[in-house]
Amino acid sequence: MGANTSQVSDLSENPSLKALVGTQSISENDPFWNQLISFTFISPTSSGDSKLLEEAVIPLAKTLIENNPRTGNFGALVRVFLGRTKELKISTECQDQLFIWQAHNALFMIRCLLKVFIREMSEAELHLQLSYQERALGSCGGGSEDLLEELLSNLIHLIVEVPQLDITYSILFEAVTTLLVFFSYQLFHKDILRDGPIYQHIMKGRCLSLTSRLVKTLLYNFIRQEKCPPPTHIFEPKAEGGLLYGLASGVASGLWTVFTLGGAGSKVATDQEQNPLPLSNQSLLLLLVLANLTDGPDWPNPYRQAIASFRNTQDTSSSSAEQPHTFQINFNSLYTALCEQQRSDQATLLLYTLLHQNANMRTYMLSRTDMDNLVLPILEILYHVEDRNSHHVYMALIILLILTEDDAFNRSIHEVVLKNVSWYSERTLTEISLGSLLILVVIRTIQFNMTRTRDKYLHTNCLAALANMSAQFRCLHQYAFVCFVSKKHNKVLEQATQSLRGRQGENAALPDYAQDLNVIEEVIRMMLEIINSCLCSSLHHNPNLVYALLYKRELFEQFRTHPSFQDIMQNLDTVIGFFSQRLEQAGSDLSVERVQEVIMKGAQALPTDRLKKFPELKFKYVEEDQPEDFFIPYVWSLVFNSGVGLHWSPHGIELFSMDSG
Repeated sequence: MGANTSQVSDLSENPSLKALVGTQSISENDPFWNQLISFTFISPTSSGDSKLLEEAVIPLAKTLIENNPRTGNFGALVRVFLGRTKELKISTECQDQLFIWQAHNALFMIRCLLKVFIREMSEAELHLQLSYQERALGSCGGGSEDLLEELLSNLIHLIVEVPQLDITYSILFEAVTTLLVFFSYQLFHKDILRDGPIYQHIMKGRCLSLTSRLVKTLLYNFIRQEKCPPPTHIFEPKAEGGLLYGLASGVASGLWTVFTLGGAGSKVATDQEQNPLPLSNQSLLLLLVLANLTDGPDWPNPYRQAIASFRNTQDTSSSSAEQPHTFQINFNSLYTALCEQQRSDQATLLLYTLLHQNANMRTYMLSRTDMDNLVLPILEILYHVEDRNSHHVYMALIILLILTEDDAFNRSIHEVVLKNVSWYSERTLTEISLGSLLILVVIRTIQFNMTRTRDKYLHTNCLAALANMSAQFRCLHQYAFVCFVSKKHNKVLEQATQSLRGRQGENAALPDYAQDLNVIEEVIRMMLEIINSCLCSSLHHNPNLVYALLYKRELFEQFRTHPSFQDIMQNLDTVIGFFSQRLEQAGSDLSVERVQEVIMKGAQALPTDRLKKFPELKFKYVEEDQPEDFFIPYVWSLVFNSGVGLHWSPHGIELFSMDSG
């Protein structure tokens, strides 16, 4: 924070704020409002700053909650803001920084108060707080409009109509953040919210017609990745700390000059380095919140419809059955932004959402010749599985599973040769295909899961992705096949089996051990099926697999007698026996090069009819029933942890546990 942190507590004693929350009605035409919203500050960008601000605002907000039914001052503040939003676009074109500055300040105050209101009251009570009419003389209020809908609609209009410039960056950020705050009621409910005034207004009514424009704008905010511009002060503070207002009102109250976030402190610079793209980040979070709102009883979520149907700006075809809320966007720009931002959970979740729901975007991604730019960041997430939360790992795995459903993808990744993978530290990989690297990382993830978490969902998706690829394995790196037949699988199986037998001898309860053994057997069975698929479909392309099977043949001994693996071992035994015989015929003390030569020739000579046919290994990702039970808590955990300048006390959060993730 700035140099005046110690004075944040003075907010509760400020005369202007005391008047706002006090017992006297203030007409929206009163010069008081011009004075109130003429302050200079930089919005908080860190959770710590936001916490300090909220602690100072809470007592003021509670007083306003008590007095607002008689004064209607909160509604008057909202109307003051709404009155300014109508001219924002013109003000932007005229570079009228004063007008934008005041509108921003009014919205910031509304957002700060709303955040406390939402914690303290239900949606119905909030709706009531906005419906209290002014009682002051000279009021021009008293209309019958729904102020909540008016505010929500105006925020969306602001986001989609005001261009993103240095002078508008802050108010656009504030509008997006205020919408997030409106939806934060979900944090305080364990059950998924499926109704309520805010939901109704956003999903229907006046907001509905703005659906596609809002989704498009939020996507472009994410694409542009604009950094927050340096702070510009409309008016320089006077020596005594007031602000020269410069209009007929004379000198402003200077109420917020005691609280100038980002003024001179080094902490703010650090926070801004950590959050250099606040509008991009906040827009992405809002987009994910909107995309995961539940469908209504008689209408689908329009924001999800928009996300699922938008098309490339290069697409000139006209669809006869035009989807509702569709629009066009530059796919190349979106693809580039997705590739660059995968270090964040929310960008990975957006990538999953687009691949799963938007067929146009999925087709475009799969047609790219630079898929390594997208796949490598996903593999890096999996490689650092120990440092990532489980949801981020799940999303990365499902993305790979969706990609591997496409045979052309499975073939093309073996044609991309990587010269150096800096983050892969187990061994130096100076030259490896993208396909081989994918296999290495996924097998490593399986091994981590088998020895640590034993998460069935995790290994199922890993194995499904490998299975989808298996028929198109091409010239895999030798190290990949060594990992395939790793001793780790056998060792874990042996240990689990011994543990199970030991527990049986003690007549003890078995569910945990039995479940562990079942998980490990499933993994090994599927790994054997994947090897078998490769042998049956592309043996001549993978001499390294035969070499690895021969080199590690002793590892398969226990599988031959294990009832879960006997059938699948027939083909492996056929291949091992065939090539062992050819190597014996070639003589003893063969060099590595000579062994590989024998294998290459043998791969061409092995009759395929000697191998037993198994069903094709193909898996397709399907979302489970009621996916919102997973995605809504996940999205809100991202907002809770990653929202720029937002802080919620963990006390009272019902949607997810604080240690989940």
